[in-house]
Amino acid sequence: MAEQMNVEVVYALPKRQSLLSVNIAVGSTVRQAIERSGILLTYADIDLTVNKVGIWSRTAKLDDVLVAGDRVEIYRPLIADPKDMRKKRAEKAKEEGRADKVTGGRVHEKHEADKSSD
Repeated sequence: MAEQMNVEVVYALPKRQSLLSVNIAVGSTVRQAIERSGILLTYADIDLTVNKVGIWSRTAKLDDVLVAGDRVEIYRPLIADPKDMRKKRAEKAKEEGRADKVTGGRVHEKHEADKSSD
């Protein structure tokens, strides 16, 4: 019998999370751990051709070999691009006067002492 090791497979939705402990053969891959965990049967929305995976918060490939104690994470697709969202927030701040329209930096109010010297 091949030597065994324990790893975890995790997947999270906004209101439901699963953390499964899986006993697999030493030298197993990310894909093998996911398949062995049975999580694909629980969550029909997981598609390994679409969902990215990682090991301890670092992106990984399905054929990466695991070591004992690894945590395999299955990531959901992003709803919005973080760069686009930040750009929209910055534009809104400029429109509301919370950010400088030229530099994009914070608007600093002049102190009373500075105002009197103008």
